[in-house]
Amino acid sequence: MTEPKESHRDPEAEDSWLSEEDLAKCARADVADTLRSPVPTSMVSNGEYMPHPQTAKQKRVEAKLTELADSSAARLGISRRKFLTGAGGMAAAFLAMNHVFGRYFNVEENEMFEFANYRENAAPRNMFVFDDQLHTVRSSRVGAESLRAIAQGPTMPGFDSNPFNPEGHPDEHGDPWGVWNEALVGKDFSPEAFHLVQFIKDVFLDSQVTVGLLSNVTPGTVQVPGEPEPRPPTSVEESLTGAILTAEQTAAVRNFVNEVSGSTRLLAHGLFYPGVGNLDYIQYQIDNYHPDAWKGYNINRAAKVDNDPESEMQRWSLDDEEVAYPTYDLITSNREALRTKPSLANICVHKGLAPPGPATPEIGHPSDIPKAATDWPNLNFIIYHSCIRPGFFVFDALEEIKSGQLRGGVPDISWTTEFAQLAAPFPNVYAEIGTTWASTVVTFPTVAAHILGQLMKYMGPDRIIFGSDSVWYGSPQWQIEALWRFEIPEEMRQRFGYPKLTKAAKRKILGLNSARLYRLPSAAEPAPGGVYKPVPEDYESRISDELKTLMEFPGYTDDEMASMRSRYLAAGATPSNTRYGWMRTVT
Repeated sequence: MTEPKESHRDPEAEDSWLSEEDLAKCARADVADTLRSPVPTSMVSNGEYMPHPQTAKQKRVEAKLTELADSSAARLGISRRKFLTGAGGMAAAFLAMNHVFGRYFNVEENEMFEFANYRENAAPRNMFVFDDQLHTVRSSRVGAESLRAIAQGPTMPGFDSNPFNPEGHPDEHGDPWGVWNEALVGKDFSPEAFHLVQFIKDVFLDSQVTVGLLSNVTPGTVQVPGEPEPRPPTSVEESLTGAILTAEQTAAVRNFVNEVSGSTRLLAHGLFYPGVGNLDYIQYQIDNYHPDAWKGYNINRAAKVDNDPESEMQRWSLDDEEVAYPTYDLITSNREALRTKPSLANICVHKGLAPPGPATPEIGHPSDIPKAATDWPNLNFIIYHSCIRPGFFVFDALEEIKSGQLRGGVPDISWTTEFAQLAAPFPNVYAEIGTTWASTVVTFPTVAAHILGQLMKYMGPDRIIFGSDSVWYGSPQWQIEALWRFEIPEEMRQRFGYPKLTKAAKRKILGLNSARLYRLPSAAEPAPGGVYKPVPEDYESRISDELKTLMEFPGYTDDEMASMRSRYLAAGATPSNTRYGWMRTVT
């Protein structure tokens, strides 16, 4: 990750970090950008880096958008500037992009003239939306700045290039560092962007998410005080010190949101620590935090394969009978908990988005799915990110499509194509598209179309789950809107046998499938008298001192290590008594 730069600039001075030579090649964006498109058609620098020149395709989009805006504004009797600030201007931007890149967005010309027509194709306000991958961060931590940087683009403070594209490869728009979420452009960044107050605003006030699932991470390494380098944890206690959000904090946020709204608006993941050495903590979570599902990471060292207090945790696979199966058995043996909360049988596992390595299930390859799904038909395996192999900038996936290499008659996208084909026969395996969707829809729409087409073809519309991986990428609304408008091009469907992405299929993906998995009513948008009620705008004033302390708000930070230790010991664990350094053994 690129280290943030320390700013010494006077905010009142008109200065820049660009050299005079660089500045001679630039112009002020507020002067040069005469079009003021709702979707940028050129890279805009904040003065910390040299912007890339406008690409050929961006130039074509700008020309088409200008043409559409001029003719539409004249027809409506308004200025071009006013037209571009409204719904008609956004529709024109979608039309211009379709003109240059092919038809990927469902938008019609009449939307430029009538707001009612625009709303007809926009995401319906009464649609049930379930976002199954949401993140917030306890206030003593910053969060994933690099993920915010790739979503915000070049206006992200502290970054001078795409942190996930060091080679500078272009996306399908010709841009090595575009923008995923337009709402983030030009915004300052602070750690609070990932914390509780902003999380609730982004999800429940600034998007149409009906119900969300708050996720968390089992850390793969921890930095133990007094040790020079990070290392795998030896216990849950050590692992939790590095967690962006503990299981207790996740459950507390869920409880608060549901309390202030007076309805079920948020669910909570438990932390899936597999292995015989972690069984006590799994049971402790069931008894005390009442998780709605589980979140695990094959690649992160979270499996305690024995009861040796000094042994390090290991990576794991879904079909490991010695490591994963005892944990599955413990969960399914909690019959009373499953009776009151059947979704406890949902095992959500991060697969893909991994660093370079062998094609093993411990890294994220889907080869462990068939056996686990066969042996445990009463569990649902929800595969996060749909095993996409490339990192957050999926240039490699586009290259794979262009290569012409096929797997079963469709482009072989590592490892998503293989996952879809392996998972096809198993009704208890689901494809989750968090980050995979965000990272492709506005940068590599060809990849997005193939991924949705393949998941639809092999697994069907009933087994695809929407997740936004927000708040890493800001409010999830842009992803909801993009999915509702997205279409798989007809030529692509005919050539590879992809089903049509209908409105009915989109409703299932965006919410109805998860409503079934989590046994929730698929009601309409939140309303005061409805099943789902609004989160009040004054929610921040209702956050108790107890919750602020638990979430480590500034000024409220408790001795988290002490309280964590007491909870860990209450779960039946014992200290490791591990020694580090040297002892004299010879006199």
